[in-house]
Amino acid sequence: MFKVLVISYYFPPMGLSGVQRTLKFTKYLKQYNWEPTVLTSDYTAYYAYDDTLLKEADEAGIRIIRVKGDEINAMFRKKGTVKMPAEWLRKLLSRLSAMIFIPDNKAGWSNKAIKTARELLSKEEYDMIFVSAPPFSSVNMAVKLKKEFNLPLVVDYRDLWYGNHFGFYPTPMHSYLHKKMEYSALKAADRIIVINRRMKEKILNRYRFITFDDIFIIPQGFDPQDFSDLIPEKKNVKKMRLTYSGLFYEFITPKYFLKAFKKLSLERPDIAANIELHFIGLLRNENRKLIRKLDIQDFVREHGYLDHKSSLIKLISSDVLWLMVGDRRNSDTISTGKAFEYLGSRKPVIACVPDGAVRTAMEEYGASFVTSPYDINDIKKAIKQAYELFVKGELPVPNEEFVEKHRRDYLTEQLTKQFQFLIKAEI
Repeated sequence: MFKVLVISYYFPPMGLSGVQRTLKFTKYLKQYNWEPTVLTSDYTAYYAYDDTLLKEADEAGIRIIRVKGDEINAMFRKKGTVKMPAEWLRKLLSRLSAMIFIPDNKAGWSNKAIKTARELLSKEEYDMIFVSAPPFSSVNMAVKLKKEFNLPLVVDYRDLWYGNHFGFYPTPMHSYLHKKMEYSALKAADRIIVINRRMKEKILNRYRFITFDDIFIIPQGFDPQDFSDLIPEKKNVKKMRLTYSGLFYEFITPKYFLKAFKKLSLERPDIAANIELHFIGLLRNENRKLIRKLDIQDFVREHGYLDHKSSLIKLISSDVLWLMVGDRRNSDTISTGKAFEYLGSRKPVIACVPDGAVRTAMEEYGASFVTSPYDINDIKKAIKQAYELFVKGELPVPNEEFVEKHRRDYLTEQLTKQFQFLIKAEI
């Protein structure tokens, strides 16, 4: 067995889609002769916890080392699960944080975690360091460890660093420092993993010292084991169940979809009467108010945050799924994990997305109705089209070859091939 130190601030029992990628990599690494040790955060204040994901990690025998940090989340750890604030407040707090902390407000955790990592690397022999980002302060920590212990470093980008679609640079100095940090980190990295081609292109164009072969694409995916023993719920066979799973925040909003459905309910009340809108996750008060304002609450079924298995049962019990990504700076590089978990359900998807990685993936998936994220008429037509095909029993089926390429076990195998290449290069 080779040994890899995996640095990931976000890891179970934290929930939401951000933890899934690293969890699934570490779950399957042993199948390919790699033993992971995960260095992660201790219990902190967070929006959602999922003990079923932690159980999955435990059953896979993943060694987990937790570090209590000094980051903001840790200061409120006694609160446990915290309520997501109103969007205006969340955005304000995020911008205040961006003004104060560079590269991010998890630097306090990284400063504590590096001490634990040094002890670990001094006592045990490791072959590789793998870091998942964001947060990008973890990447800075991993670079220091690479230089001190002379180990290959693989950096996994779940989102862009400089130019991130959520990025906010209050002054030119903030922008300069972020870019300088990223430049130094990527200079040190032995391999950069990204989730799609658009992200790879942007990094290559920004940093000319990076070669095409320095960056390897491993997309988001789904775990076939998660779906293997699920039993769909019984439902009203006459009504089409249309489901969204995930968060809404900033430019990922249900506003346009809800307005499109309202328009459909006025124009074709006979169709609307036979559609249920299901929401899994944190819907938030501002969106509930919009639902009441549009007077469509009778069509809506809100389930709140569910553990991973329960949310997947809701997905496979649905007739059509819905996905939304708004259009803003660098949104073409987004590959939301939820979109690729939809693949595992093999359900048709109404994808309200801009040009970019997600749109391309949904088009290749085949079982999709792709629209602009903000075109209410276009979205209305997609809902109507999906319903008409549902009634006929002719909803589209996915491209199975494309789906199989996104299995988590297969993607982990691709990661270990990169590990092995670097090990051979070192020898």
